Amino acid sequence: MPHPSTTLVGRDAELTELASSLGVRASGPPVDTVARPGGGIVLLSGDAGVGKTRLLLELRDLALAEGWQVVAGHCLDFGDSALPYLPFSEVLGRLATDLADVVGSVAAAHPALGRLQPGRRVLSAAAAGEGHSLDRADLFGAVHALLEAAAEHCPLLLVIEDAHWADRSTRDMLGFLFSRPFDAPVAIVASYRSDDLHRRHPLRRQVAEWSRLRGVDRMALAPLGDDAVRALVGQLVPEGLGERELADIVDRAEGNAFFVEELTSAAAQPGNWVPADLADVLLVRLDRLDESARQVVRAASASGRRVAHDMLEAASGLEAEALEEGLRGAVEMNVLVAEHGRYAFRHALLGEAVYDDLLPGERVRLHRQYAVALSEGRARGTAAELARHARLANDLDTALSASIRAGDEASTVGGPDEAAYHFQQALELLADPARSADADLDLTKLVVATADALTASGDPERAVAVIQEQLDRLPADASDAGRARMLSAQANALYVTESEHDPTALSARAVELAPEGESPLRARVLATHARILAASGRYDEAQAVGMDALGLAERLDLHELASDAITTLGGLKKAGPKEGLRAALDEAVVRAQEAGAVHAELRGRFFLGRSFQDWAEFDDSVAWFASAIERAAEAGLPWAPYAFESRYQLAMVHLTRGEWDEVLRLTEVPDPHPPPIPQGMLLTERLHVQQARGADVAAEAARLRTLWSREGSVAIHAAALEMVAATRRADAAAVLAVYDDVVEVLSRIWRGWFSARIRLAAVAVAGVAAALPRLSAVERERYAARVDRLAEDGRTVLDRYTDPSGHWGPEGRAWVKRLEAEALRAHWLAGVDPPPQETLVESWREAVALFDAFGHVHERAACQVALAGILRAAGDVAGAREVGDLARETAHALGAQPLLDELRDLGGVPQRTESVPDALTAREREILALVADGRSNGEIAKLLFISAKTVSVHVSNILGKLGAAGRTEAAAIARRRGLLD
Repeated sequence: MPHPSTTLVGRDAELTELASSLGVRASGPPVDTVARPGGGIVLLSGDAGVGKTRLLLELRDLALAEGWQVVAGHCLDFGDSALPYLPFSEVLGRLATDLADVVGSVAAAHPALGRLQPGRRVLSAAAAGEGHSLDRADLFGAVHALLEAAAEHCPLLLVIEDAHWADRSTRDMLGFLFSRPFDAPVAIVASYRSDDLHRRHPLRRQVAEWSRLRGVDRMALAPLGDDAVRALVGQLVPEGLGERELADIVDRAEGNAFFVEELTSAAAQPGNWVPADLADVLLVRLDRLDESARQVVRAASASGRRVAHDMLEAASGLEAEALEEGLRGAVEMNVLVAEHGRYAFRHALLGEAVYDDLLPGERVRLHRQYAVALSEGRARGTAAELARHARLANDLDTALSASIRAGDEASTVGGPDEAAYHFQQALELLADPARSADADLDLTKLVVATADALTASGDPERAVAVIQEQLDRLPADASDAGRARMLSAQANALYVTESEHDPTALSARAVELAPEGESPLRARVLATHARILAASGRYDEAQAVGMDALGLAERLDLHELASDAITTLGGLKKAGPKEGLRAALDEAVVRAQEAGAVHAELRGRFFLGRSFQDWAEFDDSVAWFASAIERAAEAGLPWAPYAFESRYQLAMVHLTRGEWDEVLRLTEVPDPHPPPIPQGMLLTERLHVQQARGADVAAEAARLRTLWSREGSVAIHAAALEMVAATRRADAAAVLAVYDDVVEVLSRIWRGWFSARIRLAAVAVAGVAAALPRLSAVERERYAARVDRLAEDGRTVLDRYTDPSGHWGPEGRAWVKRLEAEALRAHWLAGVDPPPQETLVESWREAVALFDAFGHVHERAACQVALAGILRAAGDVAGAREVGDLARETAHALGAQPLLDELRDLGGVPQRTESVPDALTAREREILALVADGRSNGEIAKLLFISAKTVSVHVSNILGKLGAAGRTEAAAIARRRGLLD
């Protein structure tokens, strides 16, 4: 029988590097890298079985020898039943044993720490009755304070193993700890399987983000070399193996220490040579156990990688003596290991292989035994565990109650994604009418809790659908209160989405159905209705309803609801000076912070950011948006309403200011399964940067059409991207088709004369103007008429614009002037009612000035390029050069290659001529094509932004080179020679 390796083989260099990066100083020769004063952070990756755990055990021993304290937490594979913060509960339990006084003092200062106490996470009546909150800021701060306090006694090394199984809340906690420095010496190492991080794995992008944080190092544990594998086999089998067997292990193991151990174990057993498939190797080891040990291992596999002794005793069906005998056999054969009162598979792959080998009926029986043990209290466990086991055991009534309790627990510790999952599992079980009839619960409250969790996790559309499904199932005699509760929640989710349904009508109906008098439900329904009325522009009604909601919330001591109403009322001060609005919102943010009303606080911070953004006061807008993003991250709500919107608008500010690398950073989506609409919104901003730098983004922009009717901002920006792409192809028809399509969609979901229509019309006219030089006289007249209609669209929008402040901001003024300037240029290029030269130049100068005042760096440069071309055509070469140089400087700074190309085409770079005497230059070919089209020298000058005199010189050169007596003959010769392709 092979003996377990007790010596670290082939990892001395990795151990030295890891200890140095973490600040753990080993005895012996000093290492090259200087340890960080406060400890370090390392992300340790490697394939399953490569030796991460063995390396961490050696690190633990080294740290203990150097006077450090070491605590470890393990992420477990619960499948779909996520258990938020499990490794941190394990760490808290260990510290509570070793440093009870420290934990007690921190818990007194940070009560949120109590949420993670292991005793609070098991099934109990008290836990079931607790309310839930999606705010995780206090919890994150409490864990940080605990580690800091523990490290004041002696340096602390925190080890988090198997982060590839971490739930989203645990990953968020790690991200928080990685980004917040410690004053005391705290070192953190988190390990994960690199081969498990497939493209859509949630940890993949998270690791990429963490790696960019200052002080976070990555260490990839590479496979062992052949010599190290041989040395490891030598330790496992001191008596040695034959060279053929040894070579086979070296070849098959591929440097994976676990594979080496398994293959060596199988090779050491007579008649049990290693099969090709590793799963077979694992099952061969299982076959060598006696019946009691096999039964124990099979029972353990249904629990997962780790199982407590009391749980295994209750679920295995074995007497105590037989259980102990089986456990001893499994431990001796290295199938299971005993640690801290729990048993774990020596490697996860082993447990998975055993579980996969169970018969279907055997699985159901084992899960039923676990569920019964948990339900009867014979074993301690969580609601999430009970829900999983009961569901797999087909005990659906138990699974229902456990799923609801698991959702409440996830909400309590701020895990909206996990809460939404468990609540939806419960709703699926309640789809059975018989079970729904027997269930002793208020279905409408469960539906609203599900919708709230979905909205907080960034999926309000799903929230709307879930509520609608349940509304459709409500019997005719359902209570008005329950219907009001669901309608109000549905309206709340609808108003943050684009929909043809009117959330105001739903909300008003909810108010009608809500119980009269001093009712918390009525207070909530009124607060929601006020918020939706304000968003719909019905400000007077919102004021009245908001005051009613505030009064009722204060009488009932509903502090969070009162803060929500105050934020709504603060946002209604748009009709007065902007200072009044900002003061009211600032006060609302403070009130929301005091009440712990995180959603109201996020809304207030977002509105403040938008107020400064609307007035192009970008420094202040950046500060408020960034504060909302940070607050949302602390609360674990990055996709919640007004949290994501702050991120989106912050990226828009950076886009405007020309800080494009920051745009790319903000719009990178780390979540492998982001909500589709936020993902699409961020993508449009990324594509704007890429397109402005010269990339062809037409295909990606077109794919976003599926989101147009679901989110207007996606429609606006994606349509602009499509129109610019068509402009670069000189396809005027395609430009106008996109404009018509987006206006049709947005007129349906908003109104016909939405303000962004001015910008879209300006982009469309610019696209038409770019194509005019290649069009016939008839086509030019037709497109000139369409340009007039687009300009009229803009004037109509401006005439119908309504805002309580009466403010048409700097962005709006810039685009109004841009539309006017583009329309004048189009007429000038088409030669159809061309404007006076001075009028055209003045219009474009004003456009440059307005975009400069707004602060839009790229659009200002684009206007300067257009102005330079017009000035050059008018003969003002010096003026054109001066304006063009300003645009060129900006374009170089932005990396905006298309603008640089336009400036080059204006004539700033000499064209190379061919060596053949009568060969035409590129510019002469261009002019010849226009001559053949019947254009006069004046028209050609306008189209090419050169002077008429220059055109005359070029035409004379063309006639001479072609040997033509006149323009008509030159065109005929050109067609014969194929010069007009």
